[in-house]
Amino acid sequence: MSDQPEPSFATTITVRDTCLCLHAQRAARALARRFDAALRPAGLTNGQFSLLMSLNRPAPASMSSVATLLAMDRTTLTAALKPLERRGLVATHPGETDKRQRLLTLTPAGRDALVQTVPIWKRVHAEIETGLDDAGRLRAELVRLGRV
Repeated sequence: MSDQPEPSFATTITVRDTCLCLHAQRAARALARRFDAALRPAGLTNGQFSLLMSLNRPAPASMSSVATLLAMDRTTLTAALKPLERRGLVATHPGETDKRQRLLTLTPAGRDALVQTVPIWKRVHAEIETGLDDAGRLRAELVRLGRV
């Protein structure tokens, strides 16, 4: 048993109303639901769209570079890749100099999926930004918080 006093209900209200983490999580879930719904007809989730976009580059990407970009651990990234690999949207192959390294590339089907979904993303993203007072400032602050 602790000698610390239990948090009061007033503390609960303060956390509910002021906690940046809580509000960021709520906003992230609301955005994720909105993009999931928009991308559903194309057969992708917002997370899968982001993962495919992270691989849309001229050279194969390492697991660690993609994990860093998406702020995921490698185990979570591996799990997220499996359905995309099964659908033939992503290919994984060993590195040239270090065969233990896994390199990731979009397949032609993965590129086709992006061709289909980028216009959906653009439309929904524009709708969301239109509803914000200062989308540029919000984005800059979120980027800054992501570097903490």
